[in-house]
Amino acid sequence: MDNQRKVIALGFFDGVHLGHGALLRRVAQRARELDAVPCAFTFDQSPAAALTGREVPLLTGVGDRTALMDSLYGIREVIVAPFARMQSMDWRDFVAGYLKEAHHAVHVVAGHDFHFGCRGEGSPERLAAECARLGIGCDIIPKVELDGITISSTYIRTLIKEGRMEEAARFLGHPHRLSGPVVHGSQIGRTIGAPTANLLTPEGVIAPAFGVYAARVRVLPDYPGRQPYLPGEGPYLAVTNVGVRPTVNPTLSGVTVEPWILDYSGDLYGRTICLEFYRQLRAEQKFASVDQLRAAILENAEQTRQYFAAKERTPC
Repeated sequence: MDNQRKVIALGFFDGVHLGHGALLRRVAQRARELDAVPCAFTFDQSPAAALTGREVPLLTGVGDRTALMDSLYGIREVIVAPFARMQSMDWRDFVAGYLKEAHHAVHVVAGHDFHFGCRGEGSPERLAAECARLGIGCDIIPKVELDGITISSTYIRTLIKEGRMEEAARFLGHPHRLSGPVVHGSQIGRTIGAPTANLLTPEGVIAPAFGVYAARVRVLPDYPGRQPYLPGEGPYLAVTNVGVRPTVNPTLSGVTVEPWILDYSGDLYGRTICLEFYRQLRAEQKFASVDQLRAAILENAEQTRQYFAAKERTPC
């Protein structure tokens, strides 16, 4: 694709929420009109974290960002740029040298608050003017609101931290997701009839509030490569615990994300799974005995089945 004409969405796209979707849909539209490749540009790290020095948890790692843009909006190529390099680049060089010369951009799409280049001197207005000078098309997308609230990664991050997954999904346009390899855990779940997959979450990516969730899981293909998007095996229903497992972990050490995948049998160690969170069933709690824990998990499994059965009966 290196020499193909591209229409490129510009932004960080953390979470790939409905606000981002407005840009990405426009990219797909322009790409069809111009017979070009629909692309997106993103950074390898959070600009907010890099600029402030504060820890800013991400909604999605690069892999999930890429898969969401592909599967939901038909983005065929994602350009992952080092933020340190972009931060030091003159804004004009970014447009003329990086977008036009290096990536053959014939049209770009950016949000109303997109800033770029050294000291953030590149603005939507400057982007539009420079694109016009270079003969590149440019769309600037206004802010997107839902229920009078501006859709932003910051707001969605708050919802997820509070375990409000259904509300988060409304603003995302899809369930919150985590993907990663399955690693060996304590295997306590096997002893109580609820074997879980211990998900190794990407570094710096947020997990929901501690609790038990109704979720779905897909087992992703084993071979490398991210394009085209493939959904993998599933989806399977899953009861998913996020937290420190206080009943069986008295030291409360180590946060884990552990789905018990219902009606699934097979060895998942080393496989990559994609976990989608739909609803918090209860907060994490310490039970008086392992038997009480097991009874609660079985009840949560039945709640999960009922939740998804009701969703299938509810018209869109």
